[in-house]
Amino acid sequence: MTSGTIVVETAARLHFGLLDLGGALGRRFGGIGASAPGVGLRVSVSPANTLAAHGPDADRAAEFARRALAYFGVGGSVELHVERAIPAHFGLGSGTQLALSVARGLAELHGLDPAPLELARAVGRAQRSAVGTWTFAGGGLVVEGGRRTTGDAAGPLLTRLPFPSDWRCVLALPNAQPGASGADEAAAFADLPTPAEREVERVSYLVLMAMLPALVEGDIATFGRALTEVQELNGRWFAATQGGTYAPGQPTGIVRLMRDLGVPGVGQSSWGPAVYGIVAGDNDAARLADRIHSAFENVVVHTGPFPAHGAIITRT
Repeated sequence: MTSGTIVVETAARLHFGLLDLGGALGRRFGGIGASAPGVGLRVSVSPANTLAAHGPDADRAAEFARRALAYFGVGGSVELHVERAIPAHFGLGSGTQLALSVARGLAELHGLDPAPLELARAVGRAQRSAVGTWTFAGGGLVVEGGRRTTGDAAGPLLTRLPFPSDWRCVLALPNAQPGASGADEAAAFADLPTPAEREVERVSYLVLMAMLPALVEGDIATFGRALTEVQELNGRWFAATQGGTYAPGQPTGIVRLMRDLGVPGVGQSSWGPAVYGIVAGDNDAARLADRIHSAFENVVVHTGPFPAHGAIITRT
């Protein structure tokens, strides 16, 4: 183990939708997503005589460290400081980003350089979607291909495309019930009905022939329409479990407001309650944030460009 402290910083994850819940072609889930502006995690990892963790989510960080140490087969212990955390149970991938950050810090201390999916395997992440693993590894829009129904390997990265520099994300964190996570999330997925094949086909068609070309060409109107439809389709798949196409209360209200205002792309990240809109430019982002604050109480709003990079690792 080397000396010094490894600092890992990473952004929250936005999940734009799953590709297939049924797995008729031999793969389940798959997904699209990106890193979020304004919300992130910072963890420092240092050599120590005993395993210790401090800060928000310290117990989870320590458990991820135990898993990673055992998986990598390395000796010694570490001290972890979670200096900044991603809000838990908001649909922002807080657990995955914490787990990957701890594992990456440990790997750096021991001179290891695991690939992204190996890093996720070390801490038991990407059991369904691998979007958070691929946003940790790099910026832009990511599309991952889902897990084989006959194996346990996480979904491979299919493409990563940068967002146009003038596009802005408006991320709203409502005052609402937390989204599903952990054992509750696993149970919810087990109870979900298999979506109609035509809807699954429609999602992939929208991603391949609308979202990706529009992103390359900087066509926010086409990109936004396609993304909003993907989110509506996904929302119907989850409606019986989450209480509607979007999470009830403020999340549904904020999505409705953004749609009424003509925001190009609108959706909910994973189970929510975090919702987002995609607009062109800082002025439109500021106006939308003001409208959300005016219409709803106790909502935290972040605006900014989509991060163009993955996790940042430094040594001090």
